[in-house]
Amino acid sequence: MKTVDAAAVVDPAEPSASVAEVPEVVVEPEIDAAKQPGSAILPRPPDASTPSRAALTTMVERSAKQHRLDLDLVHALIRAESAYDPHAVSHAGAVGLMQVMPATAVDYGIASVDALFDPSTNLDTGMRHLKRLLDKYGSIGHAVMAYNAGEGALERSGGFVTYPETQRYTHAVIVAYLRKKGIQPYTAQARQLVGIDVTPAMARASSGEKGKGGSSTGVAEASGVETLERAPVTRLSSRLAPRLSRRSESGSDVGSMPAGQSIVNQNRARFSGDGR
Repeated sequence: MKTVDAAAVVDPAEPSASVAEVPEVVVEPEIDAAKQPGSAILPRPPDASTPSRAALTTMVERSAKQHRLDLDLVHALIRAESAYDPHAVSHAGAVGLMQVMPATAVDYGIASVDALFDPSTNLDTGMRHLKRLLDKYGSIGHAVMAYNAGEGALERSGGFVTYPETQRYTHAVIVAYLRKKGIQPYTAQARQLVGIDVTPAMARASSGEKGKGGSSTGVAEASGVETLERAPVTRLSSRLAPRLSRRSESGSDVGSMPAGQSIVNQNRARFSGDGR
């Protein structure tokens, strides 16, 4: 596990905006899971070299434009997911730049696991899903939380996922995004833009603060930072597959977290029943 300063995670190719300092957050390191003991069933990256960062940036820009996504948001999410490594493989078997699960790729018309190591294919699949979440929730913050934790987790928790890893992840993505916009992260202006209240407490969310009826080692769908005591499904399989999301999030109650309780109350009507 590596520790980084979320405020310092910016694209070197773009000028940084002046915003308030933000807390130190923990971001999951990408591990070559295919080389770990007992991981023969995980996708194995190809031996071929990866494109240069400049080439990847061009691909990201092209795909974001095609899917009409905010480029700053896409860059923030990719940095948190894979740090721009097209060959990244998670413990759960998620692949590539946007950490797409093979089962999810099938939902989006990609049947080959190897194809997910192709940056263009991976970007297209991940961005299609991100766009769907943005269209569904009409909120950047909620879409980012759902991308990490799963749609079921977001809706069952009243619109504010309490899993510590999801809060740290959301904080890192949203703060990086806001910095690109030149907006202070903990302000009314920030909330208006992203649709949720981002707080310093999210960056410090501890695995000791239990999320969905669980202990402290995985998130909603297991990123490798924490794991919850529940059915053995991953956050990545749930977060990127609409069908898997509903199935994997059933049967558990969502815990509460003081830092997000007011937001849970504010959003519960919106994310319950016909109120969505």
